[in-house]
Amino acid sequence: MITRALVVASVLVQERVYEWGWGMHPMWGLWGIWGIGMMLFMFLFWGLVIVGIVVGIRWLVRQGRPEVADSALEILRQRYARGEINREEFEAKRRDLAR
Repeated sequence: MITRALVVASVLVQERVYEWGWGMHPMWGLWGIWGIGMMLFMFLFWGLVIVGIVVGIRWLVRQGRPEVADSALEILRQRYARGEINREEFEAKRRDLAR
């Protein structure tokens, strides 16, 4: 008898009257705004994850390449060292490359 009363009591405790109808479902609070908001945050989360992966891969790929500006400056230094250009021309071109 006590077991039967405990079973009935546990069933009654678990009953959620507020979730019986569609209008009372927690996802439909404020005319469906909660459900739409959760969906938008899900898209935002996965969008950020995908963007983070793409940016990370691009960063890893760039780690192995020398930068173009450094190679151009190196060529300019070599030309100056060989005497192909004078100091004024070297400084003017170096300022142009720095921009």
